[in-house]
Amino acid sequence: MVQTPQQRRANEAFAKKQEVKRGKPEPVIQKKVPQKSPISKFWLFALIFVVCGGLIVELLRIISGYF
Repeated sequence: MVQTPQQRRANEAFAKKQEVKRGKPEPVIQKKVPQKSPISKFWLFALIFVVCGGLIVELLRIISGYF
């Protein structure tokens, strides 16, 4: 199939665009954005304090029951 002059111009324009792209490769590896924690540090520490504090109180209650 023979190219028309319009197709030839379009192909040349496309080829020029592709040459420009080849000169500047796109980054293969994208930098990861550090994800934020779903809860703040304050609430995390508060939760740990409540759980560990409750555990310590319960152990003291069990130990004091023996004396």
